[in-house]
Amino acid sequence: METSTALPVEKREEVFTRRVRAGKRTYFFDVKATKSEKDFYITITESKKIGEDEFKKHKIFLYKEDFEKFADALAEAVDFVHDELQKQGISMSAPHQHEPAVVEQV
Repeated sequence: METSTALPVEKREEVFTRRVRAGKRTYFFDVKATKSEKDFYITITESKKIGEDEFKKHKIFLYKEDFEKFADALAEAVDFVHDELQKQGISMSAPHQHEPAVVEQV
C-alpha cells in the first residue's frame, strides 16, 4: 500500500503567516498557495475578541496582480495620517491609549 505525503488541503495551502497583536485586535497576514500550488495569494484577517470564547473576524483576500496597488494605497494612507498628525504636533510613535502592536511569526 502506497501512502501519500501530501498535507491536508487546509495545511498545504498556508505557506507563511505573520501575526500582529494590537490591543484587543489581532491581525493575521497569511500567504496561501492556490489549489494548483503554482500561485499565491494573501489573506489579511482582523480578529477581535467580543466575548469569553467568541471572536469577530473580517477577512480580505489579496491576489498577486493587486499587491503593488494595495501596497501603494496603504503607504499613501499611512503617509497621509503621518503628515496630518505631524501638522498637529503629534508623533505616530507617541504612546497610544492601547497596547502597542506586537509582530510575531507563527
